[in-house]
Amino acid sequence: IYNHLFEYKYAWQHSSLSLEFKYLLSCFWEGQEGSFLLWAAWHAILGMVLIFKAKEWEAPVMAVLSFAQFCLATMVAGIYVFGAKIGSNPFVLLRNEMDAPIFSRPDYLSFITDGNDLNPLLQNYWMQIHPPVLFLGFASVIIPFAYAIAGLWTKKYGEWTKPALPWALFSAAALGTGVMMGAMWAYESLTFGGYWAWDPVENASLVPWLILISGLHTLLIY
Repeated sequence: IYNHLFEYKYAWQHSSLSLEFKYLLSCFWEGQEGSFLLWAAWHAILGMVLIFKAKEWEAPVMAVLSFAQFCLATMVAGIYVFGAKIGSNPFVLLRNEMDAPIFSRPDYLSFITDGNDLNPLLQNYWMQIHPPVLFLGFASVIIPFAYAIAGLWTKKYGEWTKPALPWALFSAAALGTGVMMGAMWAYESLTFGGYWAWDPVENASLVPWLILISGLHTLLIY
């Protein structure tokens, strides 16, 4: 994306030569494939923190996190298994995905002078900070879950709640902040006419947050 290599479908589809660097960064997570890569990147960072912080819980917790990473990786694999396509590869070439006469020419790249551009509604500073914060919230929720599974796995049915509680608080804070940022973005840029429109994407971030808050209260009560 940064080097404007429009032979890659993802770069051509989501960016253009006219975009500033801050919007080129936004192009990375505009599409589905980039969103999954962002999610996986947060998992990698959180996993490194856990390696140093989880102590005796490291093995079972990291096993759960690693399995989640494997599942995310299938979403960007773009491979066919028995005729069914699994995931969408962000690194596919335009010539392999589109059927046009120019791709029969060896100099076809000379005709692809610019990309499809970033959606004008997304050319806003909230697009730079809202998705990373929201996906940090989504990605970090795996950690309380991993501690719960680790507790079942090791038969420490009560001990897992203590190390899981700070992570649950962090996840609730990150996801809640991301949801509020999204409301501001909807008000300023998306012409929703307000902070909330019960849009499916908004609900898809609110419902996990409500479940997380109920789980957090359950941890506190326990």
